[in-house]
Amino acid sequence: MAQDDPPVDGDDKSTHWAEFRTDLAEDRTIQATERTFAGWMRTAFAAIGIGLAFRAVFGQFDPPWLAKAIATMFVVMGAIIAFTAERRACRTFSRLDPHEIDRPDTPNIRWMAWSVVAGAVVLIAGFWILNDGSIGA
Repeated sequence: MAQDDPPVDGDDKSTHWAEFRTDLAEDRTIQATERTFAGWMRTAFAAIGIGLAFRAVFGQFDPPWLAKAIATMFVVMGAIIAFTAERRACRTFSRLDPHEIDRPDTPNIRWMAWSVVAGAVVLIAGFWILNDGSIGA
Protein backbone atom coordinates (compact mmCIF):
# COMPACT_ATOMS: atom_id res chain seq x y z
CA MET A 1 0.00 0.00 0.00
CA ALA A 2 1.05 3.57 -0.48
CA GLN A 3 1.29 4.18 3.27
CA ASP A 4 3.80 1.31 3.66
CA ASP A 5 6.23 2.53 1.01
CA PRO A 6 9.39 3.99 2.48
CA PRO A 7 10.22 7.56 1.53
CA VAL A 8 12.94 8.19 -1.03
CA ASP A 9 16.13 9.52 0.55
CA GLY A 10 16.07 13.28 0.89
CA ASP A 11 12.30 13.56 0.32
CA ASP A 12 9.70 14.39 2.86
CA LYS A 13 7.66 11.29 3.69
CA SER A 14 4.29 13.00 3.24
CA THR A 15 5.34 14.57 -0.08
CA HIS A 16 6.36 11.19 -1.46
CA TRP A 17 3.05 9.59 -0.44
CA ALA A 18 1.06 12.50 -1.90
CA GLU A 19 2.84 12.20 -5.24
CA PHE A 20 2.39 8.43 -5.29
CA ARG A 21 -1.35 8.75 -4.57
CA THR A 22 -1.64 11.37 -7.32
CA ASP A 23 0.04 9.00 -9.76
CA LEU A 24 -2.36 6.23 -8.78
CA ALA A 25 -5.31 8.58 -9.24
CA GLU A 26 -4.20 9.20 -12.81
CA ASP A 27 -4.00 5.43 -13.36
CA ARG A 28 -7.53 5.03 -11.98
CA THR A 29 -8.72 7.71 -14.39
CA ILE A 30 -7.23 5.75 -17.30
CA GLN A 31 -9.05 2.62 -16.13
CA ALA A 32 -12.29 4.56 -15.71
CA THR A 33 -11.94 5.89 -19.25
CA GLU A 34 -11.52 2.33 -20.53
CA ARG A 35 -14.69 1.24 -18.73
CA THR A 36 -16.58 4.26 -20.01
CA PHE A 37 -15.49 3.56 -23.58
CA ALA A 38 -16.65 -0.04 -23.23
CA GLY A 39 -19.99 1.16 -21.87
CA TRP A 40 -20.52 3.52 -24.79
CA MET A 41 -19.62 0.77 -27.25
CA ARG A 42 -22.24 -1.49 -25.61
CA THR A 43 -24.75 1.32 -25.99
CA ALA A 44 -23.82 1.69 -29.66
CA PHE A 45 -24.35 -2.04 -30.22
CA ALA A 46 -27.68 -1.83 -28.41
CA ALA A 47 -28.87 1.02 -30.65
CA ILE A 48 -27.80 -0.89 -33.76
CA GLY A 49 -29.55 -4.00 -32.44
CA ILE A 50 -32.75 -2.05 -31.83
CA GLY A 51 -32.61 -0.75 -35.40
CA LEU A 52 -32.07 -4.24 -36.79
CA ALA A 53 -34.86 -5.67 -34.64
CA PHE A 54 -37.23 -2.89 -35.65
CA ARG A 55 -36.55 -3.60 -39.30
CA ALA A 56 -37.07 -7.34 -38.77
CA VAL A 57 -40.26 -7.06 -36.71
CA PHE A 58 -41.92 -4.21 -38.61
CA GLY A 59 -40.60 -5.01 -42.08
CA GLN A 60 -44.09 -5.17 -43.58
CA PHE A 61 -44.98 -1.68 -42.37
CA ASP A 62 -47.10 0.46 -44.65
CA PRO A 63 -45.55 2.59 -46.18
CA PRO A 64 -42.53 0.27 -46.47
CA TRP A 65 -39.96 3.05 -46.30
CA LEU A 66 -41.11 4.04 -42.80
CA ALA A 67 -39.74 0.90 -41.10
CA LYS A 68 -36.47 1.35 -42.99
CA ALA A 69 -36.26 5.00 -41.95
CA ILE A 70 -36.86 4.28 -38.26
CA ALA A 71 -34.38 1.38 -38.29
CA THR A 72 -31.84 3.58 -40.08
CA MET A 73 -32.26 6.26 -37.41
CA PHE A 74 -31.31 3.79 -34.65
CA VAL A 75 -28.34 2.41 -36.60
CA VAL A 76 -27.07 5.93 -37.35
CA MET A 77 -27.44 6.77 -33.66
CA GLY A 78 -25.31 3.72 -32.81
CA ALA A 79 -22.62 4.79 -35.29
CA ILE A 80 -22.58 8.31 -33.86
CA ILE A 81 -22.26 6.95 -30.31
CA ALA A 82 -19.30 4.75 -31.33
CA PHE A 83 -17.59 7.65 -33.12
CA THR A 84 -18.12 10.02 -30.19
CA ALA A 85 -16.87 7.45 -27.69
CA GLU A 86 -13.69 6.98 -29.71
CA ARG A 87 -13.02 10.70 -29.93
CA ARG A 88 -13.54 11.26 -26.21
CA ALA A 89 -11.49 8.23 -25.13
CA CYS A 90 -8.56 9.07 -27.41
CA ARG A 91 -8.58 12.70 -26.27
CA THR A 92 -8.55 11.62 -22.61
CA PHE A 93 -5.80 9.03 -23.13
CA SER A 94 -3.60 11.61 -24.84
CA ARG A 95 -3.74 13.84 -21.74
CA LEU A 96 -2.94 11.13 -19.18
CA ASP A 97 0.36 9.41 -18.39
CA PRO A 98 0.22 5.87 -16.99
CA HIS A 99 2.40 5.08 -13.98
CA GLU A 100 1.63 1.58 -12.70
CA ILE A 101 -0.68 0.26 -15.45
CA ASP A 102 -0.60 -0.18 -19.20
CA ARG A 103 -2.72 2.28 -21.13
CA PRO A 104 -4.71 0.84 -24.05
CA ASP A 105 -3.29 1.58 -27.47
CA THR A 106 -5.10 4.42 -29.22
CA PRO A 107 -5.07 2.65 -32.62
CA ASN A 108 -6.94 -0.28 -31.08
CA ILE A 109 -9.60 2.06 -29.71
CA ARG A 110 -9.94 3.70 -33.11
CA TRP A 111 -10.06 0.33 -34.89
CA MET A 112 -12.91 -0.88 -32.68
CA ALA A 113 -14.98 2.26 -33.07
CA TRP A 114 -14.47 2.59 -36.81
CA SER A 115 -15.37 -1.09 -37.27
CA VAL A 116 -18.70 -0.41 -35.61
CA VAL A 117 -19.24 2.66 -37.81
CA ALA A 118 -18.36 0.68 -40.96
CA GLY A 119 -20.68 -2.14 -39.91
CA ALA A 120 -23.48 0.35 -39.36
CA VAL A 121 -22.98 1.83 -42.83
CA VAL A 122 -23.09 -1.65 -44.39
CA LEU A 123 -26.24 -2.46 -42.42
CA ILE A 124 -27.94 0.75 -43.57
CA ALA A 125 -26.98 -0.05 -47.16
CA GLY A 126 -28.50 -3.48 -46.68
CA PHE A 127 -31.74 -1.95 -45.40
CA TRP A 128 -32.16 0.24 -48.46
CA ILE A 129 -30.56 -1.79 -51.25
CA LEU A 130 -31.73 -5.30 -50.43
CA ASN A 131 -35.38 -6.05 -51.02
CA ASP A 132 -36.62 -9.38 -49.63
CA GLY A 133 -33.10 -10.81 -49.78
CA SER A 134 -32.39 -9.90 -53.40
CA ILE A 135 -30.63 -6.87 -54.77
CA GLY A 136 -32.82 -4.53 -56.75
CA ALA A 137 -36.54 -3.95 -57.09
